[in-house]
Amino acid sequence: MEWRDEGILLSTRRHGETSAIIEVFTPTKGRHAGVVRGGTSRKIAPILQPGAQLDVAWRARLEEHIGAFSVEPVRSRAAHAMASRMTLAGLNAVTGLISFALPEREPHLPLYRRTEALLDLLGQQDVWPLAYLRWEMALLEELGYGLDLTACAVTGATQDLCYVSPKSGRAVSRDGAGDWADRLLPLPMVMRGMGAGEDAEIAEAFRTTGYFLDAHLAADLGGKPLPEARARYVDAFTRQL
Repeated sequence: MEWRDEGILLSTRRHGETSAIIEVFTPTKGRHAGVVRGGTSRKIAPILQPGAQLDVAWRARLEEHIGAFSVEPVRSRAAHAMASRMTLAGLNAVTGLISFALPEREPHLPLYRRTEALLDLLGQQDVWPLAYLRWEMALLEELGYGLDLTACAVTGATQDLCYVSPKSGRAVSRDGAGDWADRLLPLPMVMRGMGAGEDAEIAEAFRTTGYFLDAHLAADLGGKPLPEARARYVDAFTRQL
């Protein structure tokens, strides 16, 4: 069994004396792991940095085996990722959530394309937070937890939508919320693609996407805690407001 594709390196860990096990996210094979022989060598180790764009070829005797990768660099994102704590935290949040949320060897082409585009924005702090927020919303959508923010779940109104139901993921208007407003999640305009996307609104939106990542996605994955990298990025972003 063998295949070749281009993908994003998610993680690397040492395997034996000289090899490494890597996990990549590719358009056609999804999240996929394999062994890189000599992956700890001076020649190959610098290539195997999370976020790197790689040309990968996988081979195994049987499909269910972990198999072995040969890798060639396409482009590195290390310089942008290491430019600041914020960019590194953002990269770690993305790679951590993909490894956490996606089933192994299941393609998610729309999410892959969004992820590649997002990582190509690393270092552009004027646009990254909003792009990352939209990516989290796309991740929820891709995995069946998409938010319906088009109309009020109670009244059907399309105006003055201020909240999200934590149970259904549907928008709720101010009038529809009534006495239940304090039990609902915030719906800043930026989540509906409206407004200027101010940092304070994005931080508020992270509270809502974080709830659905934790209480719905993570809960359905056996209650595993979300990757700490996601909280570190959101905390770092919020502290700078």
